[in-house]
Amino acid sequence: MALNITQKLIKDHLVEGNMNPGEEIGLKIDQTLTQDATGTLVMLELEAMNLDQAKTEASAQYVDHNLIQEDNKNPDDHLFLESAAHRFGLHYSRPGNGVSHPVHMQRLAKPGKTLLGSDSHTCANGCMGMLAMGAGGIDVAMAIAGEPFYVKMPEVWGIKLTGKLPDWVSAKDVILELLRRHDVKGGVGKVIEYFGPGVEELSAMDRHVIANMGAELGATGTVFPSDKEVKRFLKAQDREDDWVELTADKDATYDILEEVNLSELEPLIAKPSSPGNVVPVRELAGTPIYQSYIGSSANPGFRDFAIAAEIVKGKNIADGVSFDINPTSRQMLTDLVQESHIASLLQSGARMHQAGCNGCIGMGQAPATGRNSLRTTPRNFPGRSGTKEDSVFLCSPETAAASALTGKITDPRTMGDDYPKIKEPKHAEANMDLLDGPLPYEDAKNVELKKGPNIASIPAMDEMADRMELPILLKMGDNISTDEILAGGARVLPYRSNLPEISKFTFEIVDDTYYKRGKETVDKGGHAVVAGYNYGQGSSREHAALAPRYLGLRVALVKDFARIHWQNLVNFGVLPLTFVNEEDYEKLASGDVLVLEDLRKKIQEGNEFSITVKDKNEQIQVKHSLSERQIEIMLKGGIINWAKDRQ
Repeated sequence: MALNITQKLIKDHLVEGNMNPGEEIGLKIDQTLTQDATGTLVMLELEAMNLDQAKTEASAQYVDHNLIQEDNKNPDDHLFLESAAHRFGLHYSRPGNGVSHPVHMQRLAKPGKTLLGSDSHTCANGCMGMLAMGAGGIDVAMAIAGEPFYVKMPEVWGIKLTGKLPDWVSAKDVILELLRRHDVKGGVGKVIEYFGPGVEELSAMDRHVIANMGAELGATGTVFPSDKEVKRFLKAQDREDDWVELTADKDATYDILEEVNLSELEPLIAKPSSPGNVVPVRELAGTPIYQSYIGSSANPGFRDFAIAAEIVKGKNIADGVSFDINPTSRQMLTDLVQESHIASLLQSGARMHQAGCNGCIGMGQAPATGRNSLRTTPRNFPGRSGTKEDSVFLCSPETAAASALTGKITDPRTMGDDYPKIKEPKHAEANMDLLDGPLPYEDAKNVELKKGPNIASIPAMDEMADRMELPILLKMGDNISTDEILAGGARVLPYRSNLPEISKFTFEIVDDTYYKRGKETVDKGGHAVVAGYNYGQGSSREHAALAPRYLGLRVALVKDFARIHWQNLVNFGVLPLTFVNEEDYEKLASGDVLVLEDLRKKIQEGNEFSITVKDKNEQIQVKHSLSERQIEIMLKGGIINWAKDRQ
């Protein structure tokens, strides 16, 4: 039987289940990736599991989010992560080495392998012919311990690329075109696989740009072939021996098929406040801007910075514009310095920042209130930038650089016919000084974990009750993101290893009374929340499930869930339910009380059951999509209890 690349990767790593779309499967994980905003919990979970050494081929802990050291909390956690990486046999990428996704691509990614990361943009490494997926931290911890990763078998969405990108149009416009067509739910339950002659026109880093924002489509992952271009990239990294060819069979088929003619694309831009709110740049031309921001994991390549440098070379940015340059890796920064591109950016008036996630996650570079910010970042969810009432647009480096010069949103095609041609260095400035390798086992087993005063253990969680009376504390609409459930940024993420403290920020963007009201329900049996479509889109941060659970959340009843957040809710014992009849959503209001009876029996006997709305004489039909394994996890009150019982 002819197979596509995704099917080959899954077949080679399948340890449980059958490859039928929608059926739960278990996959062997070869590599893992954790970053500091999520990795502290992962390391605490590994400690709780009494892990001796990582069972994966390669696991890496990156420090790229929480780089601002305004007090002791972040540096203390960096020391903890370093000690944990050394203790458990992981690579450790020090602060300043760069964003996890491009650094992993440069130094560790291998075609034909699986990669699981506690960051939703882990899918970026699908550019290397990998099955790379984001997940909650506890799933990554289990993978490090040698357990399979469980996910529903995805459909494979084949996208045939033809043609060649015109001047002033780049890889960011490819993924924005797909978001324009399909919005933020288009990829749910799917792996996107690119093929066709247009793929050959894209560099490995161009593919990274496209694969990265597959997360914004809600996709399980994105896969590109491992071809001569991937071989060229690995050779430039002194890693040619890691290359293997991986392409779809000649007669391979796809569950869904679509075509994108690269030659027909134009510069695109996502308006506030959703990556799916995409229009042509020309429609917004002339809109004044305050900030133009280049970098992040969504545009991390040499050419993304070099093209901007060439556009502004010998010119000055417009008065009143903050032109922020966010390098994505120390290696990339060194290459750009050697080619004089950093000099061009600086002379234009650019502001240079350290290599890391920075403004993408609200860690600095926040825009002014009521002013427009153009960014090459992957997300523009409300408040994610660090400014509560932000106005963030997503665009390509070409659009961002052209607009920085004019002080208003500018179609880069109006800059003239002299489109800069960028050549990447044949040999990258590969440097392992800030990426520590795993210690020998005899040394690793003697490493003591260094815990600062801000690190708190995860509280014990009780089993699922058989009867619940749960007040609805919040009723929300569609596309509630994890940034709205629990914000990122310099104000919040320093408490990532301290659940009692970070929980104080839960749902504050939606309702700043939630923390107080939720905490009052903890000793009374808890509460529920209700929402619309695509609940929990965005980041993989498990804090967005764990903090509400700590504050008494027991049931989330919505129209449908984003994949990773749904799994995170299960992992921490919050029952994820959906409406059988979506019109029942309109019958519920904040303050209503949901009564769930014989619950333990009901979720085991079937996928549908009824719940009562107290004092309204209403019955609501609900359903779950839990596997038998997940039902066991729910009954135990979460995966930590479940894992302990298996030891």
